[in-house]
Order: sequence, then C-alpha cells, then structure tokens
Amino acid sequence: MTERTVLVTGGNRGIGLACALAFAEQGHRVAVTCRGEAPPEVVEAGLLPVACDITDAAQVDAAFTRIEEELGPVEVLVSNAGITRDGLVLRMSDEDFAEVLDANLTGGFRVARRAVKGMMRARWGRIVFVSSIAGRIGQTGQANYAASKAGLVGLGRSLAKEFASRGITVNVVAPGPIVTDMLEALPEEQQASYAETVPLGRLGRPEEIAAAVGFLASEEAGFVTGAVLPVDGGLFMG
Repeated sequence: MTERTVLVTGGNRGIGLACALAFAEQGHRVAVTCRGEAPPEVVEAGLLPVACDITDAAQVDAAFTRIEEELGPVEVLVSNAGITRDGLVLRMSDEDFAEVLDANLTGGFRVARRAVKGMMRARWGRIVFVSSIAGRIGQTGQANYAASKAGLVGLGRSLAKEFASRGITVNVVAPGPIVTDMLEALPEEQQASYAETVPLGRLGRPEEIAAAVGFLASEEAGFVTGAVLPVDGGLFMG
C-alpha cells in the first residue's frame, strides 16, 4: 500500500470522522478540517486537526498550506463538510437557502479547486464528494440541502472529465439514512420509521460509508471516475 496524504473536510464527527479514522488505520497521513475544537477521538488517533471554514476561500488556502507543510501535498480529498437549515420552502429565507449551497456545494468546489493543483503536478489524485440520497430523490423540508447535494453530482462529473487525463479520479458517494449524532437525537419512533423505509430494514453505519469512500480512494479504483455510488440500503435503485 502506498502511504498517502488524505484530507477529510468536516472530519471531526459522524461520517467524516469514520472516514478519517479508516484512512488512519490503513497507515495514511490524515488531516481533518473542523470549525470548532477537535474532539478527543481526532487527537487520540493521531489525525491533524485544521481549523477551516470552507465558505472562506482564504481559510481553505491556509488549511491546505498547513497540511502541505506538515504532511505533504493532499493526494486524497474527501469533501464531506456541510450544514443544514431545514424548513418548508414557503418559510425558508434566501439566507437559509444560500448558506447551505455555499457550504455544501460551493465549499466542495473550493476545496477541490485547491486540491487539484498538487494532484495535477503529481499526475495522481482521488477526490470523493459525500452527497446524500436527498440529492437524488428530494426531501420535504430540505429543498436547500437536496439542491446542494444534487449539485455535487454535476460538479463531480465535470471535474472527472476535466482531470481524467492527469490521473485524477472524481467520484460521489450518496449515503442514505445513517446513524449519526443528528439522527440519534431524534425520537426512537422516528428513527424506527426511517429504518422501515429502507429495503434492508435498518439504518446505515458511518463505517459503511467510510468503506465505500476508502474503495473509491484506493489504487484498485483507478478505473472508476464520474460514478455516483449509493450506500443507502436499497432506497434508491434508479
């Protein structure tokens, strides 16, 4: 296995943290971005926490510069950071819509644009965008979130075509309902209701998303680019 420098944005919890820990266990050098203080799991695992708000291009550039100095050029980027501002469209403000798109979609564009500079020089790179099933089937009360996650598919496939000749692959993972802090905060009855909609009859685990991301970032996935991989228990079969 070739040891790589990996950056997971929003890697301080949930799916992002699961991805970061999986890469670290495989022997890679791993950095994670977070907007607040890094949790103990990040420090204990030897990950490099980097403060970064991906809605700020200057902070993105500064984060990459620090990672390059301490770990080396980013070779694998997992664009996972994102936010929610849920609400029905008639009650959703312009700010709530714009802020979600800026963080989830434009933020992904910012980190990918910065990452490909080093990848192009190396003529090797892996970019994985973490989307959502909401971006494929829509979700009541999440027009902004669904739009941002759907946009990652178009962004990812455009980048896949632009950089294929440089040995850079770009793919998208679309998780279904996953057991994270946000989901666990819901009443048990609501969690059970979500699980009932999944053909496999259960909620997914962050580690299952991390496994899919890990494959797409691997040497073995070198002939896979522009793909959208659903990890959703069968919810979306189109």
